[in-house]
Amino acid sequence: MEQFKKGLIDRFCRYVKIDTQSDARSLTSPSTEKQKDLGRVLVKELLELGLLDAHLDEFGVIYATLPSNSSKGGIPKIMFCSHMDTSPDCSGTDVKPIIHENYQGEDLILPDDPNQIIKYAEHPDLKDQIGNDIITASGRTLLGADNKSGLAAIMTALEYLKQHPEIKYGDIKILFTPDEEIGRGTENVNLDKLGADFGYTIDGETLGSIENETFSADGVQIKIFGISAHPGFAKGKMQNAIKIGAEILENLPKDQISPETTSNKEGFIHPTDIQGNVEECTLSFIIRDFDNSGLIEKESLLKKIAEKIIKKYPSSRFEFIITEQYRNMKTVLDNFPEVTENAIEAINRAGIKPKLQSIRGGTDGSRLSFMGLPCPNIFAGEHAFHSKLEWVSVQDMLKAAEVIVNLAKIYEEKA
Repeated sequence: MEQFKKGLIDRFCRYVKIDTQSDARSLTSPSTEKQKDLGRVLVKELLELGLLDAHLDEFGVIYATLPSNSSKGGIPKIMFCSHMDTSPDCSGTDVKPIIHENYQGEDLILPDDPNQIIKYAEHPDLKDQIGNDIITASGRTLLGADNKSGLAAIMTALEYLKQHPEIKYGDIKILFTPDEEIGRGTENVNLDKLGADFGYTIDGETLGSIENETFSADGVQIKIFGISAHPGFAKGKMQNAIKIGAEILENLPKDQISPETTSNKEGFIHPTDIQGNVEECTLSFIIRDFDNSGLIEKESLLKKIAEKIIKKYPSSRFEFIITEQYRNMKTVLDNFPEVTENAIEAINRAGIKPKLQSIRGGTDGSRLSFMGLPCPNIFAGEHAFHSKLEWVSVQDMLKAAEVIVNLAKIYEEKA
């Protein structure tokens, strides 16, 4: 893979310079048209690699096929997926990727904002990167390695397979999605059109990791309807929806079930947005737990808090709206153990120790699994995502590409 290093770096840096931030408030699909700017670049590259059915549909979804070069029949069609959008949590405009060659354990001070420092002591995975090449942003934006590192790894693996026809494989399906960061990545995916039997998202973190378990996830909106009045004559009349909303937030548990106080298999209630005025205010939350019963418990607690507060304002009311986002994919993947086992073997063949683990988050693979396409998640080398301190290792991306190639081999060998 070493000979593909320069091409991977060039490819990755091209991708991250294209702003593809998604927008949860948008009602369109994709949520932002600029995601299609990257989509068109990817389709062009796929066509140049010989994936002649590659196309970008009206919803910003990319489909493509690398046709089988094997004489065997019955090879499962495997799919590799990454998402094109970047998180709304941090700007993705005018990303300036910086390559730190031959990293030696130093703190990385990002030049456009010297207050942004990737500290060796605070990023444990950096200890495994000595001698590697690290890519960061410049300090004013996220990098976009989540998930453009996955895109670069997949494209590099396809290039490798095209240049090594002695490697035999079945049909390989490619799926690039928009809007994964806002939970809508698979909203318009047509599985019949895709035509895959099993899949892998390339959207993980640490080298060697494979994730076959995710959070289950819901979104909750609390819409508060207060009473407006002229502020000069509001005594005994006004019930300020913003203040009611703030009171609900203030009554959330301080030392438990929040992202900043949980780890491992603990779930949380996380307020993500507040919008409104005196008369109406909307609080948005994401609820996460590895068990569906845990989701129900947390949603019940949140609703009880809202009911307790609203009782103090008898002329006001609220609506409590739950939207299912995704479910723990382990429920599905346990029925297809060979999908995870093949990924573990592919990682082993790359000379890496596999790390089977749960992810405190979700991927497109969560929804794809429940749609009928079993789909665990494989590392792409991305770290500190959704922040200005995001970084990725070039060598880890190359290893992700190698794992993809190994998976293609394994499915053909076992057919």
